[in-house]
Amino acid sequence: MELKAEVLSTIDAKGVNRRDFIKYATVVTSVLGLAPNMIPKVAEAMVTKQRPTVIWLHFAECTGCSESFIRSTRPWIDQILLDIINVAYHETIMAPSGHNAEKSLSDAMAKYDGKYILVCEGGVPTKNDGIYGRVGGRTMLEIAKETTKHALATICVGNCACFGGVQAAAPNPTKAMSVSEATGIKTVNVSGCPPNVINMVSTVVHFLLLGKLPALDDNGRPLFAYGQTIHENCPRRSHYENGEFVKTFGDDGAMKGYCLFEMGCKGPNTYNNCPLIKFNDGTNWPVGAGHPCIGCSEPNFWDEQSPFYVSI
Repeated sequence: MELKAEVLSTIDAKGVNRRDFIKYATVVTSVLGLAPNMIPKVAEAMVTKQRPTVIWLHFAECTGCSESFIRSTRPWIDQILLDIINVAYHETIMAPSGHNAEKSLSDAMAKYDGKYILVCEGGVPTKNDGIYGRVGGRTMLEIAKETTKHALATICVGNCACFGGVQAAAPNPTKAMSVSEATGIKTVNVSGCPPNVINMVSTVVHFLLLGKLPALDDNGRPLFAYGQTIHENCPRRSHYENGEFVKTFGDDGAMKGYCLFEMGCKGPNTYNNCPLIKFNDGTNWPVGAGHPCIGCSEPNFWDEQSPFYVSI
């Protein structure tokens, strides 16, 4: 596999390790379901295409999705911010605050009107015209409607923005809901609590490489990441087929890595690629650490997937 001289010179100039960069490009190519011969094209898209402008907004959330994004490795977050995307607004990592932060948002929207990718994190409170969630004196509902209207595309990250999340769990006193429901527009939903940074970056790379957003499932999620259930790709599936289950945490079955179905694992009805790409630079994932999947990438999982430790 050979990369173009332009790509190599660019990553060398940025001080990026070639081996690490190729490894990351390989992972993204695999996640997107592309053939290995597309790795050079993916690498080229990540370093030579015009960086898309991103406005990242926070609504009712815990910032866990940003935490996941910030902990990107190969490339590191600074390389993503400086070389792959142009983040014009992100409250957690930007320098301005207060009135200056609000001015940064309005300036970015005016400068990139109709051209920016809007990334939303968090659910949107809608009861009583959205008064239960405000930023800079305006309701989150008002901000969501205004920013989505002027965006090239809207990508929701995390279960809260995609489906309402914990804010929308019963009894849902603020009538929180997804960005799509609150605004009436179609969104690309990279769900999870939190979602994997590889899926976030891969969605953007798909746009850079092919000039369009990825194919989606019925819940607006990219099929390359959410096209199969956890159960289909789980390394413990053979134990499920053999009727070998963990009965209680710490028992002999747990020590042997048996299936966690009877401990409440929601893998059979949860769509995500966690077993394939894992978390923390591919270190591990919940089931690999001995904990059942709680279905965090599914709509209304706080209500519909609980109790978490009761089998489905």
